Amino acid sequence: MTLTNAGKPRILFVVGSLRECSLNRQMAEVAIALIADRAETDILDWGDVPPFNQDAEFPAPDSVARVRAQVAQADALWFATPENNHSIPGVLKNLLDWLSRPPASDEVSVVAGKVATASTVAGSSCGRYVQAALLPVFDFLGLDVPAAPFACAAFDRVQLTSSELAVTEAVKVDLARQVDALLEKLS
Repeated sequence: MTLTNAGKPRILFVVGSLRECSLNRQMAEVAIALIADRAETDILDWGDVPPFNQDAEFPAPDSVARVRAQVAQADALWFATPENNHSIPGVLKNLLDWLSRPPASDEVSVVAGKVATASTVAGSSCGRYVQAALLPVFDFLGLDVPAAPFACAAFDRVQLTSSELAVTEAVKVDLARQVDALLEKLS
């Protein structure tokens, strides 16, 4: 694997919820803390990406061009996403639809060949449905997934209403394994 820059790998976190106090954003922040100084990290700001519309594809809206540029600079993508109705949240699927399309007709998409992983904070399903739904999408997009399980955390009603994620030691262990697998895949 050739890194996009000569130094540390760049991992871009894509939070599948646009909510300001998203539990999944908090999960991403825990993963970022576990990565520490072993990689450069950032969280993608993509709330202004419009619904995908093929009529508006060329030239892409400015927000889409900006997001594609950030994704192109990343070596890996880490999706931290909730589960909506046992599947991928619509806003995240919309983003993936934009990212799946090449910026120009003679190019490949900015996600093709990137390393990707996912973590989930969800209800009693612990995100198993969204994780299962992401795998074929990742495969179709040409994303390279490390051979490590996706980390997940189940929330209860108190966390949902307080908007504060309670991260157990077991979840931290799972996230640490996921971090190590992702960084090993990038080395």
